[in-house]
Amino acid sequence: MSLKITLEFSDTDLNYFKRLTDEALKSSQGQSPDQIINNAKKLLGEMSEAVGSDYIRGRIGQLRVLIEMLEDDGWGMKEVGRGRVLAALAYFINPEDIIPDDVPVLGYLDDAIMIELMTRELKPEIEAYEDFVAYRASEAKRRGLDPSELGRADFLEAKETALLARMRRRRRAGGSLFR
Repeated sequence: MSLKITLEFSDTDLNYFKRLTDEALKSSQGQSPDQIINNAKKLLGEMSEAVGSDYIRGRIGQLRVLIEMLEDDGWGMKEVGRGRVLAALAYFINPEDIIPDDVPVLGYLDDAIMIELMTRELKPEIEAYEDFVAYRASEAKRRGLDPSELGRADFLEAKETALLARMRRRRRAGGSLFR
């Protein structure tokens, strides 16, 4: 038997979570982005072993994607996005967040909610990254390259080429006067 619980966050609630991430990022100012990422990876490993909740485990998977985005040199995540993801990670690695992590069963629930909020906010970036990863894997295989040899510029060039080809096909199909 499963149970579905729906939470509705008001703007005030969301602003509260944003304030918490800002505070977490400020409190982690002494750490480099690499330290924040490494601490998040360490906590992910601990959580993977300790968490029994499918909901929380699912959010852990989303957090892994955010970390991959930060670490993927080929993707080259921009500073604004990096800052938002690092803020979420800083909150995540803070053991004294809304629900302390050592509280049995519920300790990671607030972390899971924060991950959910952050991945919803970053959905366009995450989808673009996933498209890039799929492109890189298939294009590297097609060309016989190591995937690390392909980056964002290659991906964007391929997208531009595809868009221009589609535009030309539509123009021909529409019987354009100008060729």
